[in-house]
Amino acid sequence: MPPGQSPPPHPPSSPGPSGPSGPPDPDTLLLCGARLTDGRTVDVRLAGGRIEAVGTAGSLGAAGACGGAVSVDLGGYLLLPAPAEPHAHADTALTGDTDGPVSYEPEDVQRRATEAALLQLGHGATALRAHVRVGDVQGLGALTAVLRARRALRGLAELTTVAVPRVLTGAAGADGLAVLRDAVKMGACVVGGCPDVDPDPTGYVEAVLEVASEHGCPVDLHTDATDPARLARIAAMAGGLRPGVTLSPCGGLARLPAEAAARTADQLAAAGVTVVCLPQGGCAGAEGPGTAPVRLLRAAGVRVAAGSGALRDVSNPVGRGDPLEAAYLLASRHGLRPEEAYGMVSASARAALGLPEVRVEAGFPAELLAVRGDRLAGALSLAYSRIVVHRGRVVARTSALREFCDSAASVELGLPRQGRSELS
Repeated sequence: MPPGQSPPPHPPSSPGPSGPSGPPDPDTLLLCGARLTDGRTVDVRLAGGRIEAVGTAGSLGAAGACGGAVSVDLGGYLLLPAPAEPHAHADTALTGDTDGPVSYEPEDVQRRATEAALLQLGHGATALRAHVRVGDVQGLGALTAVLRARRALRGLAELTTVAVPRVLTGAAGADGLAVLRDAVKMGACVVGGCPDVDPDPTGYVEAVLEVASEHGCPVDLHTDATDPARLARIAAMAGGLRPGVTLSPCGGLARLPAEAAARTADQLAAAGVTVVCLPQGGCAGAEGPGTAPVRLLRAAGVRVAAGSGALRDVSNPVGRGDPLEAAYLLASRHGLRPEEAYGMVSASARAALGLPEVRVEAGFPAELLAVRGDRLAGALSLAYSRIVVHRGRVVARTSALREFCDSAASVELGLPRQGRSELS
C-alpha cells in the first residue's frame, strides 16, 4: 500500500452464506445492538440508502442471524447521525510540511484532495464542502483536480466544491469574475471567496451574490468579521438570496465590544445567514486568532455549524479534520452541552450544506456514525473506534486496541498480565 494511503474499509460482519430467510440481501444492512443517545439499545435496518426500520434489540431478526441480512454487531457502540464537514480546503490539504512552494499540478491536487477526504471520512464525515482557489496561478486546474477527486469518491462520500477567486473588483477583477463564472459552469456547486483581501470588499460581495443569483448557487464567504459595518452590509445584501449564504470563520466577532457583537449577531440572524466556526483553528484566507462567539450567535438565533478548516496545511500544520474534535472543543471551551456541540458538526453542518436531516428513525437517510462508548460525552472525550455508514453501507472502519505490559501496579490491582482492551 502506498505511504499515506488509507486502507480500504473492512467488510461488515455477516452471519454466513445463509440465514433463516435465505441468502443475505446485499442491499440490506442490519446494525445490531446499537445504543442511542436516549439510552435505548436497538437494531437498525438499512435499505436503499435509507433507514428502513428501528426496533428493540433482537426485534428485527432472529438472534445471531439478524433475519438473514448482512449485519454489523454494534454492541458497545453509540450510534449517531453522521457528521458533515462544512469547511475544508481540498487544494492545500496535507501540504504543511512541504519543502518549497505548494504544488498545484492537477495530479498532486487530486491525490491530496482524495487522501484528505478519506481521512475525514474515516473520522465520520460522509459529506464535505471543499473550498478551492480559482484564477491567479491556479487557473481552473486545482478545481478540475478536485472535481476528479469528487468523482473518484462517489459511493464513499459526497464532496462538493466552492470556487474561491481572489480579486473580483476593478481592472484586475474582470479576469477573476470570468474565471468564477467558468468555475460554476465546470461544476463548482457553491460560489465563494474572501472579500477581506479585495480592495473593495463590498463590491466583491456584490459580484459573488450576482453570480450566485445567476446560477442559483449557495454562497460561502471567508471573512474574519472584524468590521461590524461590513458584516452588516453583507447581511443586508444576502438577506433575500436563496438557497442561502454562509460566512466563516468569523473569529473577529469574538474581539468586538460586546454591544457591537450582539448587534451584528442580530443582523446575521435576521438575514438568515449561517456562520461556520472553526474551533480547531487555522483557515487559509482568514487572518487573526480566535473562534466566533458561538453562544452569542446561537442566542441571537443564528444557525451556527462547526467545521475543521485547515487539514495539515500552512494555516494549521497539525489540523486533524476530525468533527468529533471540533465538537469536543465546543463543549470544553465554549460551554456547550455535548448534544449541542455534536449537533453543530452533524445536524447544523448538514443544514449548512443543504443536505436533508438525519435521525436514527425510519425514513431518514442512512448516514450514520457508530463510536465505541455508551454516552455522547465519553465519545467526544475519547472516540478512537468508529464505523461509518454512507448510503446504507459501511464505508470506513477504525479499530484501536490498547495494551499494557506487566507492571507492579497491574499486579497490585489484580489486572490481567499484559492487559488488552479496545479503545473507545
